[in-house]
Amino acid sequence: MTYKHKLNSLTLAILACYLPQPTFAEEQITLTSPVVVTATRVEQDSFDLPMAIDVVGKKDVQDSQLQYQLSESLIRLPGITAQNRNNQAQAPKISIRGFGSRASFGVRGIRIYVDGIPLTMPDGQGQPGIVDLSSIRSIEVMRGPFSALYGNSSGGVVQLFTENAPKTPEIEATTMFGSDDTTRNILKAAGTNENLEYAFSASNFDTDGYREHDRGKKEQATAKFKINISDDTKLTALVNWIDQNAQDPNGLPREADALDPSAFDDPEGVSQAMLSANTRIDRSHTQVGFNLEHALNDNNSLHLMTYVGNRDVSTIIATRQNGSNAIDSSIDKEFYGTDVRWDNHGQLFGKDYNISLGLNYGKSTDARTTTEVLDTFVPVNNLTRDEDNVVDNFDQYIQGRLAILDNVDVHAGLRHTKVNLEVKDKLITGPNTDNGGHIDYQKTTPAIGAVWKVTPSFNLYANYGKGFETPTFFEAAFDSTGADAQPNLGLKASESKNLEIGAKAFITDNTQVNLNLFRITTEDELVVQESASGRSVYTNANDTKRSGAELSIESQFDHNISTYFSYSLLDAKFDSDFTRDKLGFGATGTETIAAGNRIPGTYKTQIYGEVAWQYTPFGFTTALEGSHHSKVYVDDLNSDKAPSYTIFNLRAGFEQHVGRWHFKEFLRVENMFDKKYIGSVRINDSRGRFFEPAADRTYLIGLGANYQF
Repeated sequence: MTYKHKLNSLTLAILACYLPQPTFAEEQITLTSPVVVTATRVEQDSFDLPMAIDVVGKKDVQDSQLQYQLSESLIRLPGITAQNRNNQAQAPKISIRGFGSRASFGVRGIRIYVDGIPLTMPDGQGQPGIVDLSSIRSIEVMRGPFSALYGNSSGGVVQLFTENAPKTPEIEATTMFGSDDTTRNILKAAGTNENLEYAFSASNFDTDGYREHDRGKKEQATAKFKINISDDTKLTALVNWIDQNAQDPNGLPREADALDPSAFDDPEGVSQAMLSANTRIDRSHTQVGFNLEHALNDNNSLHLMTYVGNRDVSTIIATRQNGSNAIDSSIDKEFYGTDVRWDNHGQLFGKDYNISLGLNYGKSTDARTTTEVLDTFVPVNNLTRDEDNVVDNFDQYIQGRLAILDNVDVHAGLRHTKVNLEVKDKLITGPNTDNGGHIDYQKTTPAIGAVWKVTPSFNLYANYGKGFETPTFFEAAFDSTGADAQPNLGLKASESKNLEIGAKAFITDNTQVNLNLFRITTEDELVVQESASGRSVYTNANDTKRSGAELSIESQFDHNISTYFSYSLLDAKFDSDFTRDKLGFGATGTETIAAGNRIPGTYKTQIYGEVAWQYTPFGFTTALEGSHHSKVYVDDLNSDKAPSYTIFNLRAGFEQHVGRWHFKEFLRVENMFDKKYIGSVRINDSRGRFFEPAADRTYLIGLGANYQF
């Protein structure tokens, strides 16, 4: 397979940073790789792992950032697409190596955790928006075969870790304000009192939005308590809460009339239908999780995690082009789960090893209703759907590492997953029939890999594994777009085979390079079969194929100059023909999706680069960021696409220490050259409203103060 890529100005500018550098001083700067836990469930240096895993540190999550959504931090990593949709009603669009790219809202195909507690439900639906990023100290992103050891819908794993409490109590306040009347305020308190460590964060967010009909408000809080019961036993409690309401401007079409402007001519435009139906979302979420760690002895430990929560969501959706009809889709979700794990490490025949053995259970119940609230511009209250969607999983897993030679480690794991979907129909009066039913999915997914430590500064690795993804309740909701639709419980789970090879190297003491190549084949990929009147019907395509390469280069130079560069190449295509119904209200007939079409929502090329400088005497930091995305197709037919774009951002800030006080001030300029571009797309939108325009040049100013007692 041959890949061709034309170097653009951003590529050349970033690569120039890695030409021979002049030496300004004799001081030696040593770069080290981070320690991670997501890959093996025990702490280990990421450099010595046979898999692609990257870490975003606290400074890249919080410093000079709005700290509102994950796209701010994850955009820098290779292999992951994380985009701000400029729509407060929608979560950021996140996918890993193309897994999750088809999601119209929320996150699917990848698993999300915070401190080991899942934000992904057993059917594979994830909601990362409940985490207040101002409380996060690091984010680990794992890609490739070993992700499957986290169970169903594990095309990749994103795990967030909250801040630990300091020894000295402190309080901190931050206020931010910027373009489009955006404001955000954060209050934090943390400290240690004998055997209790605590950290609390609360924030609010308010914006008019870049587009018309795009206002949003969000309040959230995070509380973390760690009780050191003894030297061997520790209990951590984590509480997350949010309350949010936001207007939804929806996507824009390629062409439109004066009341409904083209996405490319007037990206601030909004569909008249959205105004007529007043499309919007209201959501609240509360979740409590506990982690108990107990060391049995020097070689054995037990870990028990349990969580429980509630989520209420009400979404107003326009079901006609002109906004004459609308529905209220509401979900009252109750969920809980637990995971128990035994960790053991030691030596076997004189060789180091570690092994983890665990059981996992989760359950979620959605009380789901759909009510017609607008009929030909007339308010109504017509209940058309009333059912409980129940999903649970029961998994068993084993994972371990053995140093078979002094410079060769073998990692392997196995997970058996069983997922049960059940629909309990409660609307069976009059002409309605019982549309209930259930289906079970189960699969055993193995993964194996090895790392060869060629030298202390150069590692080669390879791995292979299998994965599977069940339909979510969103995809299994309907078997047709008609009034007599039933649950689509005949869908198959998609199954994948994943191969990866890579290299990790410190080419100098101050520069680390990571490179990998991968190939993924998937059978029974879940795709849209038909879509109209606010309903989407899914089916299984035949085969898809994803192959590509990922590169990252990080350097720390003298005089506090640092550079970071990442490059992602993804060739994601349908590998066989399949036929589906034509999409859209009133559309008839079928159409063929040809082998070779690109999977919509996937970018062939993504580039991120950053050059940063710190001047310690003045407490001054600044950085220039650049990112490039290639064109992206909007539907399975590849009938239209959003063009490629390159944007640049600038950030700068000062810090001062005065006694017990620590002050911060910063300025951030996004899209500094005022580029007009489409930031994300809505996949297979039946109304042809594929395009979500990005904001023009925006500003953000922040002020913060921290006091240590």
